[in-house]
Amino acid sequence: MKKSLYIIFIVNFLIRTKADNDTGWAFVGNPLLHAYPCNGSTDISVSFEPGLPPEEENQYLVYISKKFPSYSVIKMQFDAETSVTLTSNSFARIYVDKSEANSFEIKFFKASDHIDFTVKGLVQGTVPYFTRLNINSKEYCKKPNVGFLDSYISGYKDHAESPVDAPATNCGRRKVGHTELIVSGAPTKPGDFPWHAALYKLDRSTIKYICGGTLISKNVVLTAGHCSSSRGIAFSPEVLSVVLGKYNLIGGDVAIQEREVHRIILHENFDYRHLDNDIALLKLKTEAIFTDYVQPACLWYDRASEKLSTKKIFGTVVGWGFDNTDTLSPQLNQATIPIVSESTCIKSKPLFYSTILTNKKFCAGYRNGTSACNGDSGGAFQVFIPDKDKDSTKTNGAWFVRGIVSLTVARTDVPICDPEHYVVFTDVAKYIHWIESNI
Repeated sequence: MKKSLYIIFIVNFLIRTKADNDTGWAFVGNPLLHAYPCNGSTDISVSFEPGLPPEEENQYLVYISKKFPSYSVIKMQFDAETSVTLTSNSFARIYVDKSEANSFEIKFFKASDHIDFTVKGLVQGTVPYFTRLNINSKEYCKKPNVGFLDSYISGYKDHAESPVDAPATNCGRRKVGHTELIVSGAPTKPGDFPWHAALYKLDRSTIKYICGGTLISKNVVLTAGHCSSSRGIAFSPEVLSVVLGKYNLIGGDVAIQEREVHRIILHENFDYRHLDNDIALLKLKTEAIFTDYVQPACLWYDRASEKLSTKKIFGTVVGWGFDNTDTLSPQLNQATIPIVSESTCIKSKPLFYSTILTNKKFCAGYRNGTSACNGDSGGAFQVFIPDKDKDSTKTNGAWFVRGIVSLTVARTDVPICDPEHYVVFTDVAKYIHWIESNI
């Protein structure tokens, strides 16, 4: 399994104390956590002290151990608003680089064998992470370890629309009357899932439906990496288009919005062979207009499951994917399936799932014929979260994206999904910071 945090060591500060009847050592301050902010580069490390007050916890100390000749220059960029302060200023100065957002330069006027500085977010609860660190024209942060401190930030909220202690109000809510929430392999009706998007690709002179997606803001659609790329290379934006508010796969809709794609953001570590990091964002050229049939979904947050009435998480998948006739469904269908444990999934077909699963994916399904299939890729595994904790009436609440349809086992006779096996989903909960930093 892959780890997102590379811990070097933890140090506790001790101080000698003396009382009337006792002498000894006592802890002072919190343990320090040390980690590498750039994958593959051990010359750059950070020290972080967890447990600080919310207004102070989104900061860390950077230490770079390298030979810096006189007139060396460090250029760095972060994914959030940042202040950078040199710990020692006897041999260098720091400047704001106004040509790019959240960018800084450190210029040396004396030689040194190291440099250290403090990085602090300007927004409480948001930790700035390196996206670039260039020393004398050489890049040392080609693979930034974004998000490695998020789990240590008690003030960090996974999504602006999804606060832990209050219901989401601007996302994930239907605007029209709807059917029962929990169904299996049943049709929907227009407006049931107003955030579901249809992705089309220009293939020579023909426009073809290829995948689903989820509208998460006025100009961003969340989908699978393999839906927006070929052999690991992102499509040119002009070959993709997005249709919002769609219900009938072919014609018959009155409230659709067609949008061209301005930019495709494919995860930098997407592996098309095993579909690792199978996630992408499509930035639209023009904003969506929110209506009864076009609305954004909410993104998952860590404590969302605490509001559910049961420990087992059920999610609903919608799409025009293959039905029991092995053809695309003419109308939008839905299926509600449970998340299953990794061990349960692997035991069902060890050679397949043990190779595919990572700590950033999960399995869901029944193995009874109700499943996501070809054409459903890129759509959301969405969970209904009630406004009131453990409310089982399922009347007031919002829909949160917990996963993205990625892959499943194919039948032996044709390259079509086998609905008797579990479906593998990209775990959106592990990519919240990546999503937000790119939005």
